[in-house]
Amino acid sequence: MTIQTYLETLNIRYKTGISREHTYRGDLQTLLMTLLPDVLVTNEPSRIDCGSPDYVLTKKGIPVGYIEAKDIGVDLHSKTLKEQFDRYKQGLSNLIFTDYLDFHFYKDGDFTTSIAIAKIENGSIVPLPESFQTFENLIQNFAQTVTQTIKSPTKLAEMMAGKAKLMADVIEKSLANDDEHDTRSALKSQMLSFKQMLIHDINNQAFADIYAQTIAYGMFAARYHDPTLPTFSRQEAATLIPKTNPFLRKLFQDIAGYDLDSRLVWIVDELVNVFLATDVADIMKNFGKSTKQEDPVVHFYETFLAEYNPALRKARGVWYTPQPVVNFIVRAVDDILKTEFNLPQGLADTSKIKIKTKHVTKATADQRSKLKEVEQEQEVHRVQILDPATGTGTFLAEVVKHIYKKFEGQQGIWSNYVNQHLIPRLNGFELLMASYAMAHLKLDMLLTETGYKPNDTLPNGGDGGGQRFRIFLTNSLEEAHPDTGTLFSTWLSDEADQANAVKRDSPVMVIMGNPPYSVSSTNKREWIEKLTADYKKDLNERNIQPLSDDYIKFIRFGQHFIDKNGSGILAFISNNSFLDGLIHRQMRKHLMQSFDKIYIIDLHGNSKKKETALDGSVDQNVFDIMQGVSINIFVKKKA
Repeated sequence: MTIQTYLETLNIRYKTGISREHTYRGDLQTLLMTLLPDVLVTNEPSRIDCGSPDYVLTKKGIPVGYIEAKDIGVDLHSKTLKEQFDRYKQGLSNLIFTDYLDFHFYKDGDFTTSIAIAKIENGSIVPLPESFQTFENLIQNFAQTVTQTIKSPTKLAEMMAGKAKLMADVIEKSLANDDEHDTRSALKSQMLSFKQMLIHDINNQAFADIYAQTIAYGMFAARYHDPTLPTFSRQEAATLIPKTNPFLRKLFQDIAGYDLDSRLVWIVDELVNVFLATDVADIMKNFGKSTKQEDPVVHFYETFLAEYNPALRKARGVWYTPQPVVNFIVRAVDDILKTEFNLPQGLADTSKIKIKTKHVTKATADQRSKLKEVEQEQEVHRVQILDPATGTGTFLAEVVKHIYKKFEGQQGIWSNYVNQHLIPRLNGFELLMASYAMAHLKLDMLLTETGYKPNDTLPNGGDGGGQRFRIFLTNSLEEAHPDTGTLFSTWLSDEADQANAVKRDSPVMVIMGNPPYSVSSTNKREWIEKLTADYKKDLNERNIQPLSDDYIKFIRFGQHFIDKNGSGILAFISNNSFLDGLIHRQMRKHLMQSFDKIYIIDLHGNSKKKETALDGSVDQNVFDIMQGVSINIFVKKKA
């Protein structure tokens, strides 16, 4: 089909007065395939409701460009199209918007050029033959595959975020369609499994976020571990994710490897193209050098989250702790373990104790009614460490660095110590999927840098490198519930069961971290509300809403676990409003009753109070927030 024939065909359809956007789809597809004989142009009308582009151009199975078509005569600059067009420009590197006559070209989100091959005049489509050759040249250039190496971590984070946003939108609309028509797609089944086993208050939007971030960061982790840089694919990615994160590995195989929902294939293939042009290991290594003392993993994740959804960071109270603060807290805890608990090795302690644990045998659904919890005696390390809001793993990584100083130059001993006495003691809970994936990646990178090599046989069985990091995707402020006891989605149930085991059975002796601050807490489950009710008794105050702040719930969470263990250390950097707040008096009373010693370092920095330093200068906060903060270390010794 020539351009002239294409326009004549459009004109016949247009003049009927009954043709609409979809009427012309096949005509443009035929024209493009004539102009691009080595390119497959796929018209995807079934994706329209999910918000995907109308045409995908592929060469040897690899997407090279996307086209979004609107009805003839539609204003492509209309405000009604802005949200959709902006989303596509962010997520797709090579894109055309058209009304079948006027074509607007975008590269990496930026407008490059436009060309009209016809105009509407007196109710007819009038060709502009002087534009035909230029149009052919532009279309052929559009379909060329040019691989440009991505060397900037900022650019990589932006491109990942763009794809993830597109993916989240497709997923959310698919789930809404399931709800509207009372159907259950594979995506909906996976969401319901998440809701049952991991995050019980999850909704369509939250699941779409988790799913999109999982694929983006699963590919990121896989590419970091990719030994064959010239090649990369969805299938490769599913096998490259480290065995230290079995949940992400199995989840990625399930949703981004072999059984990926057909509505998402085009976006994931776009991600494949991004990572084909990226040496992630080299980027992270150079990023670490360029940021000097800043953690490159944290810095990279901040960039991603700022692009992907900055509101998500604010809603969850995600703020990153300065390294000197993390280092101080870790060293303080180490010193207290030595001086107050008579543990000469402090955080590196290897002593063990016996505890009783509960276990449910896996079973098929029809056997579950016959199951009973089995109580077992188990030997575990005494100094169990938990960061209940682990984020990207900053505190756990600092513990590793602190302990490693005792083993420098002794790599053989160090590897055995990590397998036998370190990994089994480091626990983390995280609710945000991207943070969770980055925490696993950070520990993996850090231990590799120390020279750690997994043993061929591990304490928990499996092949070399099979021992998982004990960082779990879970909501810390939800109570441990009975093991799932099911074979359905075992990779989901295993994650839930192991997180529950820590909540229920582990004798957590050290809780440390930087809990989220959020007065408008979204964590309102019965268990944590009942615990924090202790801080609200007999106050007789008009407004006690600030006592529902997430940071207060996390302090109550930590107090509960240390009380349950009978002794231990709770070390947080947090909002400092509880130190002198009138409504916090019951909270202070309960903390003083639970703990034998309390150390507070008030870092101030409350811009609302207009606090000043001793020399009269502005009192700078260690975070980029208005609320003052303090380092709080609570110590409870056995009676």
